[in-house]
Formats: sequence, C-alpha cells, structure tokens
Amino acid sequence: MPASKLKIALFSGNYNYVKDGANQALNKLVAYLEKQGVEVRVYSPTSKTPAFEPAGTLISIPSWPIPTRKEYRIAFRLPKEIIANLDEFAPDIIHISSPDWASQKAIKYATKRGLPVVASVHTRFETYMSYYKLGWVEGMMSRKIAKIYNTCNEIFIPTPCMEDVLRPTGVTVPMKTWTRGIDLEQYSPNNRDEKWRLSQGFSANDCVISFVGRIVLEKGLQVFADTMNILRKRGLEFKVVVAGEGPKKAWFHQRMPYAHFVGFQTGADLARTYASSDIFFNPSETETFGNVTLEAMASAVPQVCANASGSKFLVVDGETGFLAHKNTATEYADRIEVLITDPNTRKKFSSHSVKRSEEFHWDSVLGQVLGHYRSLLS
Repeated sequence: MPASKLKIALFSGNYNYVKDGANQALNKLVAYLEKQGVEVRVYSPTSKTPAFEPAGTLISIPSWPIPTRKEYRIAFRLPKEIIANLDEFAPDIIHISSPDWASQKAIKYATKRGLPVVASVHTRFETYMSYYKLGWVEGMMSRKIAKIYNTCNEIFIPTPCMEDVLRPTGVTVPMKTWTRGIDLEQYSPNNRDEKWRLSQGFSANDCVISFVGRIVLEKGLQVFADTMNILRKRGLEFKVVVAGEGPKKAWFHQRMPYAHFVGFQTGADLARTYASSDIFFNPSETETFGNVTLEAMASAVPQVCANASGSKFLVVDGETGFLAHKNTATEYADRIEVLITDPNTRKKFSSHSVKRSEEFHWDSVLGQVLGHYRSLLS
C-alpha cells in the first residue's frame, strides 16, 4: 500500500500534556509519517495546559488524574463519539503506545473490524511499583501487560534487549525493533559554554556531573543522591547540575543541598547543559531506551548508567562510559570516581560517544516504523 493511502490511529496515554521521552518519540513519528503522506489521528487524554503543541490531529479522550501523580492522567473508556470518529476515519492499523484501559478498548474495536494492531513499548510500567512500596504488584502487572500485548499482531520494541525482558513475562507475539533517534544538529559538543558554566558557579576545572529528566522516584533519585554523597565522603571534588522538574524536587534537593538545580529545560538551553557537563549519570532501571542517555552521548559526555534494558543497548561499557552491573550506589561511585580522577579516560569516552550517537539518525529510525506498517499489511 502506498504511504499516501495509509491511515494510522495512534492511542497514547500521554501525547503532549506532560513532556517526556516517550511522547517526544511519538510526536516525531507522527510528524514524519505525515511528511510521507500517511494520515494519522492521535487519541489521547489532554489537559487545559499542554506541555507543547502536538504533531498531527489530536482527539481528546476521557481520562482521570492518577491519584498519587496528578500531573498524569489515565484514559478509561472510548465513548460513542470516539467510536464514531474512528469509524469515519477508517484506519488501516491501530497503534497503541500504552497498555491502558483505552488501548484495550481500541484493541477490541480493531478485533471487531478485522484491523491489525501494533503496540510500541516505551515504558516499563511494572518496574514503577517498587518505588511506591507496591513491589508485590510487579509480577501480576507484568502478566497483565503481557496478556494485552498478546492480543496485538506485533510489538515494536526500542532495543533488542527488551525481548529478553518481555518474553519471560509471557509475551509470545512477534517483536520488531523501533529504536529512537537523535537530532545531531541540536545535541553537539559544540554547545559547551564556559561562560555559562561560570555563571552557574562552575569553574573551568570543575568536574560537573549532570542529571537530566523528570524528578520522580522511578528515575533512580535515591541511588543518585546516595552515590553523590559517597563521592563527597571520599573527598572527591565535583559539582552536580540537575535539569528537570517533578514532584520529588524538594525531596531530591534536601538530599543534595550542594546540587545546582536549573529547572526544566528544552532546546538550546538543554543542549548547553548537557555539553557543559563532564559526566552524565543515569541510574534509572525503568528506561526502555533512554533518550537522555543518547542526548548526552551526542553532546560528547561520558555516561554512567544502570545495566538495564535501555542503557545497556546504548552505552558501550568501557568505551563510551560505564555500566553498573549491581546498580548499587557504591558501584556507581567507583565508576564515577574513575572519570572524576582521570581526564584522559573522559576524553576518550567523549570521542567514542559522539561516534556511537551518529548511528541513530531520526529519519532512518522512523523509516523503520513505516516499513513495519507496510510489512504488516502486505
């Protein structure tokens, strides 16, 4: 089928009301598909104050705020007017990007009409449970998500490593890879700014460790703070910069009163923060890909990350950065200490990081998805 005749109905749990790596990828995808002549309608919860303008046609679906995380919403049904909108649109493929209630309704809609369904994996929701004292729910949630995925024709996973995560939970349907991309014009070592560093209280000789992302527990805040405090107890000299906002900001700052918080950043400001740091530390074990890690790579910043599904695909251990195999604060501190005390290793990792990031150009990455759609219909 020519791309110009293809119609995709995309269901998202958060398309643009809170900015995160997952919806940045989805918006990139929709913008790319429309440039190729594909018609796309996006069905997602919305808010009165979205984080950014959405790509494509966005249809609002009913949702509730999540009780413990009210900035996020969960879609719970597809009312008659949404069903009528879908019927009028007549999609060729239903694409779900979050295994929520609305997506389950979308799968039922597709089944009744004989439409193929694909699911893309963006978040390891089951791993969130342990951060909110609900670890006992994780296994049950994994099985429930697997059951939902098994009603799809195919699953798009961000890294081959995710197959090793999903198969043991009971997922049996075919999996295809859709990695994420990077804007190499935006993220570059050329954005390093010594004047900005000085304005933030960092001297030319300071080793600056960066955290970038939503300030929420599942991003590994506890182990990040513990690691920084271990390094300080060892007498190492370094500075910390935190770029992001979130409900745990005060909690995070209390544990690292010496850290410099620059708030939520985008565009040139964010690119400058990456490139102006010397070590990027991402201890999150919940990432399926790790857009922030790739952005740090493109900015020539060595990475220290969890040996988890997203990071271990991106980070070349001992070449672009370090992976912590036990994911403990002590192990992270050992890895970071090497980089703080050895500028030559940092320089070597920086060079390798830029080369690695060049493998993830957005157009080729998004072309994978269009190819998967066509293959499914052929």
